[in-house]
Amino acid sequence: MERAVDILLVEDNPDDAELTLRALRKSINTDRLVHVDDGAKAIDFLLGGADAEASPPKFVLLDLKLPKVDGLEVLRRIKANERTRAIPVIVLTSSKEDRDIAESYLLGVNSYIVKPVNFDQYISVVADVGRYWHELNTLRQATASR
Repeated sequence: MERAVDILLVEDNPDDAELTLRALRKSINTDRLVHVDDGAKAIDFLLGGADAEASPPKFVLLDLKLPKVDGLEVLRRIKANERTRAIPVIVLTSSKEDRDIAESYLLGVNSYIVKPVNFDQYISVVADVGRYWHELNTLRQATASR
């Protein structure tokens, strides 16, 4: 059975995940959010063969510092796969490192956002990102066969 998903959140910090999910639920009209807490689960969710998501999410919010498989490798695999490469990926991370930013863009990230440390700013940024990618941006519909 196909699971309809709008947003895949890949975040290992439970506090950041809860804040992000709350901000998204409050700012956009969807309850079709999936949260996974490591890179291996994200890859399995998107690319895991028969159990992979039949209908890809509208976008992925991806942390970089993840257990099992880091966010850059998750991004690399998403963008290397024909079925998932058109999914917008937004890095939402605490890393301000130039090499992480540069590598993310080289791998095809659509946006790189450093997590604000201020609670209100964090909620506002996540809400803005959610509204933009879920409601305002016109997405290219990827097809499994071209």
